[in-house]
Amino acid sequence: MTTDILPASPDQRSTDAPRADAPPTDLPPTYAEVAARFRPLFDEIAAGAAHREDERILLHAQVRRLADAGFTALRVPVEHGGCGMSAPQFFRLLIELAAAESNLAQALRCHIAFVEDRLYADDPVWLRRIARGAVLGNAWTETGPVPVGGVSTTITRDGDSYRVNGTKYYTTGSLYADWIQTGARTADGVDVIALVRRDAPGVEVVDDWDGFGQRLTASGTSIFRDVVVPAADVITDTEHPPYDTGVYQLVHVATLAGIARAAVRDVAAEVRGRTRTFSHGNGTRPSEDIQVQQVVGEVSALAFASEAAALRVAELLQEAYEAHLDLPQADADSAAVAVEFASSQAQIVVTEQVQRAASTIFNALGASSTRKGLQLDRHWRNARTISSHNPVIYKSRIVGDWEVNGTVPAFVWRAGDAPGTSSVGSQEDAS
Repeated sequence: MTTDILPASPDQRSTDAPRADAPPTDLPPTYAEVAARFRPLFDEIAAGAAHREDERILLHAQVRRLADAGFTALRVPVEHGGCGMSAPQFFRLLIELAAAESNLAQALRCHIAFVEDRLYADDPVWLRRIARGAVLGNAWTETGPVPVGGVSTTITRDGDSYRVNGTKYYTTGSLYADWIQTGARTADGVDVIALVRRDAPGVEVVDDWDGFGQRLTASGTSIFRDVVVPAADVITDTEHPPYDTGVYQLVHVATLAGIARAAVRDVAAEVRGRTRTFSHGNGTRPSEDIQVQQVVGEVSALAFASEAAALRVAELLQEAYEAHLDLPQADADSAAVAVEFASSQAQIVVTEQVQRAASTIFNALGASSTRKGLQLDRHWRNARTISSHNPVIYKSRIVGDWEVNGTVPAFVWRAGDAPGTSSVGSQEDAS
């Protein structure tokens, strides 16, 4: 178990001025322009991914480089210092990042959702903070003993500020963050989000995540001991968009699509470079073997379909955001519901497709492909780990009930101890 204290947050290193490299006009750049700017950085990140996985080297430097380059502010409007990308453009680029390093895409999951929150709320203060490079993590889930929906983390008034006390688990990205979104409950039972500085006195983030996949997401424990939070940095549940959980799930789907793309890249490179073949093969080299080619082609198709599903959800997210701005409430509500169900539908399909792709790649390779140094198994381990979030079996049932009966459920899901039990929690991620 190790702890890590980050340097001062961007707010302490910067002024309120927009980023120096912000576009000089009110028109956002094209996708091709933004992608061309980030691809060299993505290539550098990808080149070290297997080594970092092998040695468990955390991603502090990579997160900061992305933030300094403006990746974390791509959805922030130009007038607030960001890039002004649409949701489909951003998630297309997120898939590219996930192909380079899936841990980074997931580590930024709560940051990405928070940006959508602040866009929906039209919050210039936080949008400008993000444009200056602030990165957010999360502290939502408690392992117990708490009932389903229970929150033991408390927030109490202290003059003009609040104090937060509690312990959270699955605090993905918080080890890399400048601010931590912390779920807390007031004495009268109101749930709020306290935006806590990562370097505030009383905050401890512990790197104790020991899952077999997504090892570098820093999804460990965050502890808050009498942490002071200004009243301006406390947000109520009413300030979140109605499609909030759909955004969180879309980040997972996009990350899975990136994993599939990485699997295609790696298997094609391995086949291309192989000289050893089998006596009962169909070519003088593996790259000329039609059965090996077929395997790579199938994996490529699975990756393509996964990306298409993610981008369709991103299109619906953009429509929901625009409906919130321009359409009557009933139409905006319908657009929000469309995001939620589409993210579930995508999860159902992409979960299976990407795990299959990440396993199938080994059919095109020999036993040497299982060497630890290659870390090709990380694609399946990472996909399987992400797919364990927000269990897909429940999503299938919810979508089926909607198709048959038109049932629209509460989309916010929570975990906790079952009634009548006294366990210490199952440690299921409800974020």
